[in-house]
Amino acid sequence: MTVTLASLSQQTGLAVLDHLEQSVRIPVVDGLQAQGDLIVIPLAMLASSVRAWPDGPWTDVPPEGVELLRGGSGGNPHTLVAEPGTCRWTTRVTDPDWLAIGIFEAFTPVYLLHPEHGASGCAPGTYVVRRQREREGQRARLVAD
Repeated sequence: MTVTLASLSQQTGLAVLDHLEQSVRIPVVDGLQAQGDLIVIPLAMLASSVRAWPDGPWTDVPPEGVELLRGGSGGNPHTLVAEPGTCRWTTRVTDPDWLAIGIFEAFTPVYLLHPEHGASGCAPGTYVVRRQREREGQRARLVAD
């Protein structure tokens, strides 16, 4: 099945901006992905420092998706979208940098949807979802989207 921005928008009920091409197939990759103020990192890249709580609860991602992060001042949501039974998610995460929002485990391709940025796909695997930060001289701050 070809997954497009239009099909993800219809599945979730989230509208995307008109300037985005809605008929293009969404690419699926297995590496780092950034989407505004959010970054998705394969867990293997952070396994020495980031992990899910051993007895923490996991939640199945429903077809309409899970809001991972919303931009500042009530901005647009970053939503994780998956077919039923193909992805689970937890916010019970240990991260010494305090940037992790959660971890998801995908058994088939899943998608990140954002009204302004469009969508990207994550190949099966386990990923850490983090806030992005940027540096200005000696100071670091979270990216605001």
